[in-house]
Amino acid sequence: MSDADNRPETLIDALGVRRNVTVGLVVGVLVAAVAYAVRVFELLGPVVTTREYPVVGPEGWFLLLAVVFAVSTALLVILVLTAIRAARLARSV
Repeated sequence: MSDADNRPETLIDALGVRRNVTVGLVVGVLVAAVAYAVRVFELLGPVVTTREYPVVGPEGWFLLLAVVFAVSTALLVILVLTAIRAARLARSV
């Protein structure tokens, strides 16, 4: 087997982007779910505010924030994992 047979076909395969996306999405969803549960179910105690939440109520707004938080966290994890893989590949070459 030559080195050409061991090379990945694309840059995406070489950087393991598909695996990184999977890991990032799982981490993002888990972190956002925990943050949502802590805030909405008041796991750390009630939050004393007089703020009003139009249209969808507080649960709806925090659900929307949880989605944004999940996507942001997933993107951060994907970026970090891909950068680490790229650095390792650069050092090995």
